[in-house]
This record gives sequence, C-alpha cells and structure tokens, in this order.
Amino acid sequence: METVKKHFFSDLAVMLGRSMRHISRSMDTIITVCITPIAMMLLFVYVFGGAIQTGSDNYVNYLLPGILLIAIASSISYTAYRLFLDKQRGIIERFHSMPISRSAVLWGHVITSVVSNIISIIVIILVALMMGFRSSSGVLPWLAVAGILVLFTLALTWVAAIAGLSAKSVEGASAFSYPLIFLPFISSAFVPTNSMPTVVRVFAENQPVTSIVEAIRALMSGQPMGNDIWVALAWCIGIMLVAYVFAMKAYKKRI
Repeated sequence: METVKKHFFSDLAVMLGRSMRHISRSMDTIITVCITPIAMMLLFVYVFGGAIQTGSDNYVNYLLPGILLIAIASSISYTAYRLFLDKQRGIIERFHSMPISRSAVLWGHVITSVVSNIISIIVIILVALMMGFRSSSGVLPWLAVAGILVLFTLALTWVAAIAGLSAKSVEGASAFSYPLIFLPFISSAFVPTNSMPTVVRVFAENQPVTSIVEAIRALMSGQPMGNDIWVALAWCIGIMLVAYVFAMKAYKKRI
C-alpha cells in the first residue's frame, strides 16, 4: 500500500496520458470544444453585435468571458462520457486489480479535463485577438483570470464525474451538461441584465455564471471588480467541494 501511495503521481501521469490520447484521436471532441464556441463568437460579434447595446465599444471584449465559460461547460460532458465508458466496460475494475493508486484513475480524468480546457481556452483567446479583442491588464490580473477558469473547470468536472459514475446510459452521462451550456445565455455574458424582464433579471443576477463573467470581464479590462470576484470564488469553490464529496462517494461504490 505504501508503494502504491508513493507512486500516485506516476500513476496519475499514465492515466492522464491515456485520457489525452483519447481526446487527440477524437475529432468530434475537438470540434465541439473549440470550433463550436469560436463559431458562436463569430456569429454574435459579426451578425448580432451591431444590434446589441452593451455600453462597450468592442463587443468581443464584452462577449469573450461568456464564450470561455460555454467552451468549458460543453467540454466537461466528455469527462462524464469517458468515465461512463470506463465504468460500463469494466476498465475501472481492471485498473483496480493492478498495483496502482485507485484514486489516480479518477484524477486522471479530472486533470485531463483541466488540461484540455486550458488548450481550448488559449485557442479561443487567440481567435478573439484576431477579431479585435484587446486587454490593458497586466500579468497578475490574467493569472487571476486563469485561476478562476481553472476553478470553474474543476467545479464542473467534479459534477461531470458524478454523472459519469452514476448514469445508466451514455445519454444520461452527457445530457446533464446541456443546462450548464445554456446558463451563460441567461446571464450578463451576452447582454447587460438590466435589459431583461424582471423575473429573468433576478435569476440572471443571482446565478453563478453572472458573477464569474463579471469578475473575468473586470480583470481583463482592468476595471474595479467590487464583490464579483469574491462571489465568483465562493460559487466555484462551493460547487467544487460539494461535487467532489458526492463524486468520491459514487467512485467508492465502484471500488
């Protein structure tokens, strides 16, 4: 047992490499995670952008935080999908029969989600730069943006782990992500919330995505963040901790 614990990181590296190879060989994953959010950004900036009043001269600057969250929300369904397949095919049990750290199997999927999302975020930001996105912020605000995005990814990935380990079908494992993808549309990601009807505005202003979007937008533009940064961190850390507890319970049932 001590040997297994000692080799946790080497086992994790093997599981990470395995999952990353699955992603690199799956074109539909790459298309969904990168191409679809980029297509949405092009559509909203060049088709709808001229008709949307946000109080900003550069709509891509306003839009980018929401597009990044949509990209993350759409990608985590693949974490649930891959976990479900490993469970259904008995791969998890096979790994557990080997002298490896049992938690490395689950953490391999989680870290894969973080790494793949970092890559997709970089690609999307590069495209946004070509579309006219500009930021006056320095290194520290951008590190804070990266930290928030990683926390958001971890929070949703642990939610995905619950779905992947508990679902009875492939459809059930991935369908949970659809509401998460649509949450940015009912937030301040695309338009200011003050333009929405009262009931919609109340929901939009009190759901996690709005505070996360506002915090990232303020960091990117060098504007004062107010309480948005703390509310965003509270949402991300709270969801991550709760989802982690339930995901580990579901995983231990498989063991």
